[in-house]
Amino acid sequence: MTINFEGQVAIVTGAGNGLGRSHALALAERGAKVVVNDLGGARDGSGASSDAAMEVVRLIEEKGGEAFAHGANVAKFDEVEDMVKQTMEKWGRLDILINNAGILRDKSFTKMDLADFQLVMDVHLMGTVNCTKAVWNIMREQNYGRIVVTSSSSGMYGNFGQSNYGAAKMAVLGFMNTLVLEGAKNDIRVNALAPTAGTRMTEDLIPAEIYQLMTAESVTAGALALCHKDAPNRMILCAGAGGYASTRLFETNGIFLPQAQQTPENVIAQWKTICDINNQSELETGGKQTEKFLTKAITYVQSEQ
Repeated sequence: MTINFEGQVAIVTGAGNGLGRSHALALAERGAKVVVNDLGGARDGSGASSDAAMEVVRLIEEKGGEAFAHGANVAKFDEVEDMVKQTMEKWGRLDILINNAGILRDKSFTKMDLADFQLVMDVHLMGTVNCTKAVWNIMREQNYGRIVVTSSSSGMYGNFGQSNYGAAKMAVLGFMNTLVLEGAKNDIRVNALAPTAGTRMTEDLIPAEIYQLMTAESVTAGALALCHKDAPNRMILCAGAGGYASTRLFETNGIFLPQAQQTPENVIAQWKTICDINNQSELETGGKQTEKFLTKAITYVQSEQ
């Protein structure tokens, strides 16, 4: 199977540098018309310039592709709306959204100013929400859409000095999980990419010899696998340095305690069984957990009658 995006329109946020740049160029190479979104700020979100985005547009057009740049700050919904409006006026449809824009304000939590926590949440989480909200109804009316959110191992597993970034990157997974349910009937598929790459976000954190292995292109191969016509749904794809894996959220079968035994001492006494990974399962919705616990309770009540 050869993946191509002929006739499709994609928005890639944070596409002036790093992963976003790689995603935008690869989509265009395979036929997509691309909106190259980039505020043009520094790694910490300060400043703004259109130079990087315009360079990506130039590279796409030189190869015969179609693209335009837009400097919307993803944390500002009115600017995102303008970007989507211009996209629809120019090309009349919108098939793919890759939420890639991000910044870092790393500090240990004890030293972190709450303004830095809020700003990272605004860009990573609300930026993803804003862009997705702006395209959602268009995709519903088309009965087609592919959305990628960008998560991180820092959110799924933690990373010292990144409480703000980690919180935002875990939050986008919760956002994805519900959108998967709400978008299914209109063939809107939502997936998450958890990348590891050598970009300006990581260049001073990784030794040079290892940095060379962590190409943006290796991550982009995963990104495109998540947004093509036959893409999966609700996948968390981890990608970096040529490695690809999936992260899944499972819940153990757990235990049941009758009402008279529902004490913290009895919960602790059953800790080993509670954590037993045999018969664990991936729950489709939050309600499935309630259903499981109620089934245990009802089964117990019936056995006592």
